[in-house]
This record gives sequence, structure tokens and C-alpha cells, in this order.
Amino acid sequence: MYVTGLERQTPSRLRCSFQLPGVHVNKILCFVLGAFVAVPVAAIAQQTATAPAAAPANPISASEAGIYRLISGNVVAAAEQMPEENYSFKPTPDVRSFGQLVGHLADANTMFCSMASGATPPSSSVEKTKTSKADLVAALKDSVASCTKTYGAMTDAQGATMTKFRNFDVAKLSLLSINTAHTDEHYGNMVTYMRLKGLVPPSSQPQGQRPQSAPARD
Repeated sequence: MYVTGLERQTPSRLRCSFQLPGVHVNKILCFVLGAFVAVPVAAIAQQTATAPAAAPANPISASEAGIYRLISGNVVAAAEQMPEENYSFKPTPDVRSFGQLVGHLADANTMFCSMASGATPPSSSVEKTKTSKADLVAALKDSVASCTKTYGAMTDAQGATMTKFRNFDVAKLSLLSINTAHTDEHYGNMVTYMRLKGLVPPSSQPQGQRPQSAPARD
């Protein structure tokens, strides 16, 4: 069985050239088959005509900044949501308390973003010096605000310049990527702590109830 297609004979007439042994292809069937052929072609032509959206001037660093904004928003919202009496909570004795997680993230934000921007990281540690919820949340917010400026100011060209991280030579944008991953890792810890205390973490709350700083779902 061979199908050779539809051939246009005149602007107003189609001649069927379907070779179906023992089957007569009438004009109505020919018209229906022609319509099925024409619709996909028209759809492809329409998709081809749609131009893709223009990329930002610095697509790599802009993408990194957007991801960090989502994750850091969840972290800040979680720190605000957890009651102060639970800041000393540890699921097991050998891990950080919730409050220590908040302080650790503030310290890490400051360290990574200072290194990426070329500034000298402060020697003081939020995790080791702050214990109240108010102080820890304030330090976390300050570190996120500072990091957000660093992410926003970073261009793709600047992000490609090399710097030292421990014993490694890494691109500055890689430092910001490590900070994003580290923040997300500990947000996962915070989610576990909150679930153990019967709380719904910010990223899992219904859209209408979710804090503005926590737009993503875990």
C-alpha cells in the first residue's frame, strides 16, 4: 500500500493520488485528509514565526541571582515563622539547633558573598554570639540583603574571574553558586525541624497564605 499524497491541480480543486488497493477514495474523504495535512503545517508555520524572548545582558549571573532570591526568601520566612521557644530545638543532640542554623546561614552568606565581591569577611560569628530570635533574624536578613546586592552587581564577565576558595581556584560566580546550594541545603534542615514541631514550612503553604518572601515550593 502506497500513499503518494495530495496534489493541487488548480487553486480551487484537489486531485487525490492515494493508491489504496480495492478502496475508492471519494471527494469528501479527500477533503478530510487534506484538512488533516494542512492543520499541522499551519501550526508549524505559526510557531516558526514566533520569535524567542531576548536573553538578558548577563543571563548566567541573572539566573543565579533569581534562584538565590527564591531560596533565601524561603529561609528568611522560615526563620520568622518558627516560634522563639523552638529556636533551641535539636532533633538529635549532635546537630545544630534551629537558632544555630539561622546563625550559620547568616555567617555563610557573609563569607561567600564577601569573597565573591572582593571584600574581607568579618571575623565575628553570628552563630556563636547571637541566641535570641530577634538578633538572629536581623543578622540573617542583613546577610541576605548584602548578598542580594552582590548577586545583582555580578556580571557574567566578572563572574568568570578566578579567586581562591580554600585550596581551590574557582570562578567568582561559582562561589555564589556554592552559597545558593548551601542555603538550599540548610533550608531542607529547617523544613525538617518545622515539620517535627507541627509547622508547615513557607514553601509548602498554599499560595494565598505563603509569605511574600517565600514564593517557591519545596
